Amino acid sequence: MPEIWLNYGITDVVLDIRAENLEQKIDSEGKILEDSAIYEKLNSLNLSKSMELVVLHNSKSIQKIISSLFTLCEQKSKPFPKILADKRILNLVKAGLPEGSSINEFNDIEISNSNLVFMAEMEFDGLFGYETISTRLIKKFGLESMLLAYAKRQGNLPTPGQYPESLEEAKKFTNNFEIQGIEIVANSEGIIDFSIGHPSETLSATKIMESNSIKDIGQHKTMIISTGKDASNDILGKSLSSLWNCSNAIKKDGLAILVAECKSGLGSDTIQQYIENRLTLEQLQNPTQYISGMEDLLFLSGVQKNFQIGLVSILPEFYAKKLNMISLQGIKYSLDYILKTQGTKQKVVVVTDGARLLLR
Repeated sequence: MPEIWLNYGITDVVLDIRAENLEQKIDSEGKILEDSAIYEKLNSLNLSKSMELVVLHNSKSIQKIISSLFTLCEQKSKPFPKILADKRILNLVKAGLPEGSSINEFNDIEISNSNLVFMAEMEFDGLFGYETISTRLIKKFGLESMLLAYAKRQGNLPTPGQYPESLEEAKKFTNNFEIQGIEIVANSEGIIDFSIGHPSETLSATKIMESNSIKDIGQHKTMIISTGKDASNDILGKSLSSLWNCSNAIKKDGLAILVAECKSGLGSDTIQQYIENRLTLEQLQNPTQYISGMEDLLFLSGVQKNFQIGLVSILPEFYAKKLNMISLQGIKYSLDYILKTQGTKQKVVVVTDGARLLLR
């Protein structure tokens, strides 16, 4: 019996599946960057200048870049950069920091400080095609610009891995600020590459991601999808991206089961309002103001016309039902559900790194 480990929050859970039920296990690929290459690339930063490193989410690749940067500063007797992070992830980031570093809350509503270096790992995104530093910043600081980006979406279905007009809006937004970024392309094994520069320039790393993360696998009836890392499944809104990335590889009337802990809840004002009956699906078509997570709910209702969605998470069952999802108590139950509803011989595709893969 193959043993497959899937990320679920800060831990991994095991999926015990019989060999005859496993159609394919899909993980991300790509050549990992050597430490010497990481140091060489980081040397292009001006280490003499005061630097405030804003960590936009936590992951192993981000911790790796920070520790490499600290080693470099130590070797060259340069001051360590200040580390900043949102209150929500402060303790998580702090736990992975090298000795001698300190971290403070990033609560700056002004992002025009030229000492700021934003740091994030690139993923795919249903609205912008790619999730980059620029798209993270427009979501956080540019609600008016987000309304424009949302209006330029390509219909009611997600378009990960494409270059829609919405991405141009994100680029335009960050062009207003004199800031720097470290844009990382990684997989489950480590860092593939990273780009340093203004966030509108580091967008070029999408090409590296495109060449390493897109897989043509045809269409399949049943899929179990793990996002691949905690930062991509701590809220439902973020977890759904992994579903969008696999949606084109799921047959009409098929089943996709998303494994996402969602320990920080929904993370989407739109989904919250919809669950509380304060917002309807019709209101998502031409809104006059942007509410966080509008695209998630719109895309969810769109893909559900094509296939069913099951959810393994700690969210209340009421939430899943309200969102027309099948609530499953755990990974074992998800496999039981598949075999019970689709037959004991059903073949299953298992995706272990959904946030960084694009299936077609």
